[in-house]
Amino acid sequence: MSVQSSHSGGCEALSSECQMDDEQLGCHDEKERQRDKLPPILCAASAASGGMERGAKGQFASFSSFISTINQKKEASGNRSSPTQLVIPNNKNVRDLPPICLDVRQKQRISIDTLPPEMKASILPEPTNPIRSRTLKDFQTDLDKAKSTGEWKAVHDFYLTTFDSFVELNTAFKRDVNASVNTIEDSRINTKFLNAVYDALLNTAQDIQKTVLKGIINSLLREWKGPRTKDDLRAYFILTQNPQFSSTTTYVIFAHLLRQIATLTDTDHHLLIHWFKKMAQKRFKQLVDRLLQFISLRLFPAKPEDFPPLAKCIWWIPSATKVLALLNAANTLCNPPLIAYTDFYNSTLDHIDLMEEYQTWQFYGNSHRFSFCQFPFIISIAAKKVIIQKDSEQQMISIARQSLVDKVSRRQKPDMNMLFLNIKVRRLQLVSDSLDELTRKRTDLKKKLKVTFVGEAGLDMGGLTKEWFLLLIRQIFHPDYGMFTYHKDSNFHWFSSFKCDNYSEFRLVGTLMGLAVYNSITLDIRFPPCCYKKLLSPPIVPCDQNIPVGIGSVTLDDLYQIMPELAHGLNELLTYEGNVEEDFYSTFQVFQEEFGLIKSYNLKPGGDKIPVTNQNRKEYVQLYVDFLLNKSIYKQFSAFYYGFHSVCSSNALMLLRPEEVEILVCGSPELDMLALQKNTQYDGYLKTDLTVRHFWDVVLGFPLELQKKLLHFATGSDRVPVGGMADLNFKLSKTETSTNWLPTAHTCFNQLCLPPYKTKKELKQKLTIAISNAEGFGLQ
Repeated sequence: MSVQSSHSGGCEALSSECQMDDEQLGCHDEKERQRDKLPPILCAASAASGGMERGAKGQFASFSSFISTINQKKEASGNRSSPTQLVIPNNKNVRDLPPICLDVRQKQRISIDTLPPEMKASILPEPTNPIRSRTLKDFQTDLDKAKSTGEWKAVHDFYLTTFDSFVELNTAFKRDVNASVNTIEDSRINTKFLNAVYDALLNTAQDIQKTVLKGIINSLLREWKGPRTKDDLRAYFILTQNPQFSSTTTYVIFAHLLRQIATLTDTDHHLLIHWFKKMAQKRFKQLVDRLLQFISLRLFPAKPEDFPPLAKCIWWIPSATKVLALLNAANTLCNPPLIAYTDFYNSTLDHIDLMEEYQTWQFYGNSHRFSFCQFPFIISIAAKKVIIQKDSEQQMISIARQSLVDKVSRRQKPDMNMLFLNIKVRRLQLVSDSLDELTRKRTDLKKKLKVTFVGEAGLDMGGLTKEWFLLLIRQIFHPDYGMFTYHKDSNFHWFSSFKCDNYSEFRLVGTLMGLAVYNSITLDIRFPPCCYKKLLSPPIVPCDQNIPVGIGSVTLDDLYQIMPELAHGLNELLTYEGNVEEDFYSTFQVFQEEFGLIKSYNLKPGGDKIPVTNQNRKEYVQLYVDFLLNKSIYKQFSAFYYGFHSVCSSNALMLLRPEEVEILVCGSPELDMLALQKNTQYDGYLKTDLTVRHFWDVVLGFPLELQKKLLHFATGSDRVPVGGMADLNFKLSKTETSTNWLPTAHTCFNQLCLPPYKTKKELKQKLTIAISNAEGFGLQ
């Protein structure tokens, strides 16, 4: 047997022999579909196809010769089931897909749920398997021999036997075949052996690769009777990692594998989640990328003729997305996560009708109609911003239209100002005027914002609005104002716990954040991540005003982000090996200074009489953290919460993670100065001018810290809008001033004014002085 080590050649050869016609692999006609009663999320009827028909239709080539081979094999073994189709379990054996489209008013969703540390998955019995003595060393020996001699029979036979059935997969790769291990964390798969077998597979001859795929098809053709065993789940787990599924020629097989996994029970899914989270980071990322690619190419196929007609496989994308949700749940369980949450984004979805997806999700609620909004982890922050903006625009138009109708019905002359939220403020009374205006016009908060400074001529084309935000935020967050405490060791602001009679100014800050999101303004504020977690607790304002809001599930890690020194001290208490009660002499009490007075608060009833001991110190630390981050600031934060949601009262917030809310409010910390150079506008300069070339040579050579200072100097924030540098509208202007002057900036217009310095050295010196010593709108 000769070896052909070309991966592409091996996979392309499958297109003629191993591509399954969907009519042969389970895409039945309507009569057959009703007979089998497939889960509605996967067969999805015409309703789901309305949102999924986005690609051209093409017919897969049949592989009748291969089906005939299976037919003969099955007849020889006395199998009575038809070999010309994938045998779909009948309605007695098939399980309905667990609900994945929860009502839009509920917070929970499968996409980002943090599953409990110990999943209540029952431990399935371990079947008895044949015993084989094949080892990784034996496989490597046969592989090396085949490469040197060209005789591949031993390697071929190994792949033929191993991938022939689920039983053989377990026989080959399960550690301690007949030993019993009472844990859901351990898949008991010999990972090193499995990885070696898969790594070698793509470099084997085409007939070996086809042998593996034929074995997988045999396994998928099996008619299931009764519940899946743990070995079945283990086989699914093994097959998902097959690198052959990166090729579009194997997508029909891959789709049916994904459908079988998607229709497993909740208990089976929980077990798979715990196994997925134990994967190596590299393999986990490869699996995620493979699924994302599968979804993208089904939506927008490069060669539509390589795929079955979309009407016959509308279940492909729901199945793949459901399996991707299992991986996302596994990633969420890991601390730290295996990969960044942004690695689950599918940028292809930026190019579909997102509002149709959103409206489908809104309209059908807790039904089986598929929408990507059921799985928001797959939607990029840029796409979510589009959904929020369009939802905001629709609300703005609706409110403006109602205002117009009201005017006409009262026979009043319509006024263009009625279409806007018009804020008029005096600079010397900025906070009080802003609070009065927003309170008086609270029914207009969802209109387009326009700001006027009293006594100043000017039309607000966006600059005055941004200036209003910058000045207001700067004043409110000043330490002397007393609303927020700045923690230098963490560079974050946190809510002051001082009691007061009126918390309306905290509501003002929340409203400002909401208006910023609503009007696509990036704010230069620094709240810790747990603030945004609390802001989405819950993401939709409850109808019952007695239900607490803004109470997040906080941990010592959250306190570390704000007050690292205090958190370190509490951690020392948890790890102290001595007698806590005698050495620390503490009780379940906390002391705080308020206006020069020390006040004490009990962490639990009678806390002043309950000593902290080695046995109850965990409870003490958790209550302490909860007091600092929840209870002591409840009135302040609830006012802040209601202020934010008075503007952003949209179900679209349910699509967001706390980190994504922060990016919408404050922008992204990821800087791409090459993108800034590409999208910069010039006034008085040409991009080929010597001064401009010197400027970019200097800026691109700056360390990250100075690049951030430059951005802060020119725009008022060192972060980038969600849309990237293109949305920044950065302008470089020429000033006809002496080159002895430093550069200046108009932060309201993201404009940097640069004198025509003669040399690069002079430009670098003057620019560095300017950006390093400007007060700007910083909060320190």
